[in-house]
Amino acid sequence: MAGRFDLPEPDAFTRTYWDAAAEGRLLIRRCRACGRAHHYPREFCPHCWSEDVVWEPASGRATLYTWSAVHRNDLPPFAERTPYVAAVVDLAEGPRMMTEVVGAGELSAGAELEVAFREGIPVFRVVPGAVGG
Repeated sequence: MAGRFDLPEPDAFTRTYWDAAAEGRLLIRRCRACGRAHHYPREFCPHCWSEDVVWEPASGRATLYTWSAVHRNDLPPFAERTPYVAAVVDLAEGPRMMTEVVGAGELSAGAELEVAFREGIPVFRVVPGAVGG
């Protein structure tokens, strides 16, 4: 869709990731050579450079590493969403991921989060009743 800066442009490699996200599933890549998970999806392991990497489902659990409340963004459709919370989260599987925290009230580092999806894009929300949220 022209004029949207928030929608991905899948290619042959990332289509698997975006198709899963459209179905409400978060995938990560895991290296079979060193065993480490990574995100964003790559065709090789950023830790040991092996090309023996596979897709695997992520748990959808994360902790909040850092965040910033964005009050102004003139690019469509962000202007209509302000204020929103841009964040970096630590996935339970280990990798860090840039995302958005939705439905957030008061946030704190280490808050427990769970994945949600908006228009096929993974975002996170605070786990209700969780310590640190």
